[in-house]
Amino acid sequence: MPPTPAKFDLPKLKLSPRGAARLKSGHVWVYRSDLLSADGIPPGSLVAVSDPRGKPLGTALYSSSSQIAIRLISREPVADFPGLIRRRIADAIAYREQVVRDTNGYRVIFSEADFLPGLIVDLYNDILTLQILTQAMDANLVRETVISHLKGLLNPAAIAERVDPRVRELETLPPRSSGLLAGDKSSTTFTMNAVEFHYDASEGQKTGAFLDQRENYAAAVQYAHGEALDVFCYQGGFALHLAPRCSQVTGVDSSRPALEVADQNAVLNRKLLGGKEIEWIEANAFDLLKDYAAGGRRYDTIVLDPPAFAKSKRDLDSALRGYKELNLRALKMLRSGGILVTCSCSYHVSQSRFLEMLAEAGNDAHRNLRVIEIRGQAKDHPILPNVPETAYLKCIIACVSN
Repeated sequence: MPPTPAKFDLPKLKLSPRGAARLKSGHVWVYRSDLLSADGIPPGSLVAVSDPRGKPLGTALYSSSSQIAIRLISREPVADFPGLIRRRIADAIAYREQVVRDTNGYRVIFSEADFLPGLIVDLYNDILTLQILTQAMDANLVRETVISHLKGLLNPAAIAERVDPRVRELETLPPRSSGLLAGDKSSTTFTMNAVEFHYDASEGQKTGAFLDQRENYAAAVQYAHGEALDVFCYQGGFALHLAPRCSQVTGVDSSRPALEVADQNAVLNRKLLGGKEIEWIEANAFDLLKDYAAGGRRYDTIVLDPPAFAKSKRDLDSALRGYKELNLRALKMLRSGGILVTCSCSYHVSQSRFLEMLAEAGNDAHRNLRVIEIRGQAKDHPILPNVPETAYLKCIIACVSN
């Protein structure tokens, strides 16, 4: 049975003129410095927010610890919070039914972008994986509502929680272990673009796989050819997609456990690969590219899919230097007519800055680039135009010539 709807006598919270203007502009975050007063408001509360004159602005989730103190959940009063959560979950699932194709692994709920801030839910075939990132979403009533409604609508074999200890510490939430919340199945296989992948709810990064690249994997296949190098390959996403198209594929990552899963994924796709072997190399990407470029190694297709280099604005300059070094090395190694697929998942590196970096790397490498496609995250990771933080992934596919 779903939790009984409850009426809330909401605490009231006034915002500074700047905070109020931010919400009126369509954003959903307000920083702690823009709260006029939050004395006595319990952590994780649902609060009624207003401008300095008391004019209502909506209903929000309050965090007593995060610098993002307010996350708006509705521009209207909310009397039945569990009911609102159930409607938002159903809406998120209906949206995926419209936009998701060629996979049984996709993001079901993407936090603010699905109007459920602090909640991430992914589906891997018959296993749901969730991650809770805020005080409000960690409340028992909210957790029970989310889990019961997901079970009722999607009927998964299991639901697992992936805990980020650092986030829980920042939100001053009690320690919690990752593990199964429902069912007894922790591993499965799922498919993206006809390529199969192992999934284990107890292992891997974040919620387990990089589902946001799914459509970029398929796009890269259209242009890839010859000898291919997939740098920061993780569990083989790009490499496995490229292998049927390319004469030879090498995947590089610094994580041995990730490469072991990549190799298992290659075995899983033996028929698709037609007996072709992918070479997996455990190495630091910067060191390997430097050595390969100096040694005259050449490729026809190179993929660069590094982790986020800029976790905050103050990391921006060093991040751009890192991206430029990687791309410069790759450009020097590509044969004329080769394809570069270069990515950034750093929100603080804008698309325009990323393209500027790529142009500078091309100039320094004395190579010409023609951009074939400028891409972003898969459609199951929707973007809110008033919340630019929801648009974080850049994927540039370019043809390189002398």
